[in-house]
Amino acid sequence: MVDFKVVLSDPKTGRSFKMTASGGAAGAFIGQRVGGDLDATPLGLPGYRVKITGASDRNGTPARRELPGAGRRRLLLAGGVGFRPVCDGQRARKAVRGSEITQDFVQINAKVTQYGEKQLDELLAPPATE
Repeated sequence: MVDFKVVLSDPKTGRSFKMTASGGAAGAFIGQRVGGDLDATPLGLPGYRVKITGASDRNGTPARRELPGAGRRRLLLAGGVGFRPVCDGQRARKAVRGSEITQDFVQINAKVTQYGEKQLDELLAPPATE
């Protein structure tokens, strides 16, 4: 199976948490789309729901929300995800991925949309070292 690095943002506090999703947790993301809402119980967050806000593959190629499918394509971009123009009217052909999450992705960005009973700090606290 595949492992994903998941960066989970908490809009209430402004904090973000880094976690690894493997096995069943990674399987919950496969087939979802950027902008999709899913249950976070497989990630160890009971009662939470998260929205996928972005993703990138091993080369750092970002996923564009409006692009269907899962493949890598070269588009002529004038701005937005994957290209930041320096001057007005600048366009460039850049490689971007479709919005469907597949095994080719390495990092998934998400934000909390519904909170559970426990706080994220309690659930995702690093283990205490002595």
